[in-house]
Amino acid sequence: MPSEDVIGQRYLSGDYAARNPTWDAEDAPWKAAQAARLIAHHGLVPASIVEVGCGSGGVLAELRRIYPQARLCGYDIAPGAARFWDAHAAARIEFRLGDFFELSRERFDLMLVMDVIEHVPDTFDFLTRLRAHAAHHLFHVPLDLSALTVLREAPLLAQRERVGHIHYYTKELALALLTETGYRIVDWRYTGAAFASPHRTWKTRLADIPRRIAYALDKDIGVRLLGGETLMVLACPAS
Repeated sequence: MPSEDVIGQRYLSGDYAARNPTWDAEDAPWKAAQAARLIAHHGLVPASIVEVGCGSGGVLAELRRIYPQARLCGYDIAPGAARFWDAHAAARIEFRLGDFFELSRERFDLMLVMDVIEHVPDTFDFLTRLRAHAAHHLFHVPLDLSALTVLREAPLLAQRERVGHIHYYTKELALALLTETGYRIVDWRYTGAAFASPHRTWKTRLADIPRRIAYALDKDIGVRLLGGETLMVLACPAS
């Protein structure tokens, strides 16, 4: 397995940016809407929000519309992501380039960790260290692991090559990981990514009919069989 330094260089060297030139900024409005819906469902009105691994900053910029008075901060290690940040100047977001743990000792009302843990070599250490930095944490996790992706294998390798996923999750594995690293699960929900995400391919659309049938019969089993979903989790430190 490549070392942590080798994996990290993917984001520092520009390799990730070359393979993903938009940094998936087109998905930001959809992700922000999903996050805001879960936050509002629990009556949370955060005065400070930080996103670790903020990428293009699009999610925070969208959340500015919903939380006009909140302090918004974004951290990312990748210079390729930082080139998008000037476009969000009107959103009054405090962007910082570098390692969150080296740059911040603060505690926020809400921390966003969106599509990040699948990229981090030592997820146990990463999640354990993040825990003390917020009262609530919102995670978005792609559920790459399914019977279909294991059987075909190529989709998992493609995710590894193009977008740098080095860990793969089902809903149960993602929730277990958070519990094991000291979080209490407040709520979770599927996002409906299979049918609603802007980042859909023709292959994803081709699978719509069998997925709809499988999901209607049993959503959990359907997702484990055919994949196509992502998970939004609201959690807080267990102690």
